[in-house]
Amino acid sequence: MIRALQAAAVLTIVFSFATGLDIRHHSIELFSHFRLQYFAVSVLLLIAFAFLLHYAWVAALVVTVLFNASFVLPWYISDVPTAKGTPLKLLHANVWSGNGQYDRLIALVELEQPDLVFLQEVTPEWLAGTKPLLEDYPYTYSEPSAGNFGIAVFSRIPFTKVGHVDSPPLAYPTLVATITIDDEPLTIVSSHPTIPIGRPLYAARNEQLQSLAELVHGIAGEAVLLGDFNASIWDRHFRQLEVSTGLRNVRRGFGVLPTWPTFLPFAMVPIDHALVSDGISVVDARTGMRIGSDHLPLIVTLAL
Repeated sequence: MIRALQAAAVLTIVFSFATGLDIRHHSIELFSHFRLQYFAVSVLLLIAFAFLLHYAWVAALVVTVLFNASFVLPWYISDVPTAKGTPLKLLHANVWSGNGQYDRLIALVELEQPDLVFLQEVTPEWLAGTKPLLEDYPYTYSEPSAGNFGIAVFSRIPFTKVGHVDSPPLAYPTLVATITIDDEPLTIVSSHPTIPIGRPLYAARNEQLQSLAELVHGIAGEAVLLGDFNASIWDRHFRQLEVSTGLRNVRRGFGVLPTWPTFLPFAMVPIDHALVSDGISVVDARTGMRIGSDHLPLIVTLAL
């Protein structure tokens, strides 16, 4: 029993600190996504060794807990005041192209009543399955795909402009929709970079993230950037995206909010995101109920 705990402690300590050096190799960066798990396990191990009076291990684990806490706990604290303004509710969902449970998404939309619904991994079948949404969301734009990178938006609010750009380097569609709120333009960008498994796809994901920063820089007025970025809040390339765009993650003050994979609840990581510009306040940010996808939906209420 003691040896098993010691082995678990060694692994937790090594992974906790090694992933702080994710700049060294892209494979190390993949393990940086599990910071919440490292924090939780290090806390449990600290309690176990304290109970067993193994003080050397307690000391090592105190340092590990504090290190992981520095990544996790700030997401539960916000110094940004919630301002009053016109509310806008957005629902983002990676529906998973292999998921045929269209009724579960429709039920979620009926329950949440968002103003706009952004979908990713939209196939022609998903486009047909979500036709009932058109009754309440008559303004729509889609670019379905037989693979995992189709997109769609359904809106109650008319678009002043809507379309997509083919994001480099793989030409996956990034949706760009502009609406008017209180006579001011608001542009919402929805994008889905590739999964970063292997060096070529890792480089492709990072190039698409960089292209999103350039796209945001060209937007006049307030902006929202959302989607499944296949990068967690602790991924250094995602952090670079936040810095280069100047956008603020809606998770600030609302917690880590893991979204994937739903089939491994203990290993879920926060890879679905919404980022907002300075003139936008975040009233609420949370995950929605399961819709048969490997992702949880992300539901955000903003004030403009």
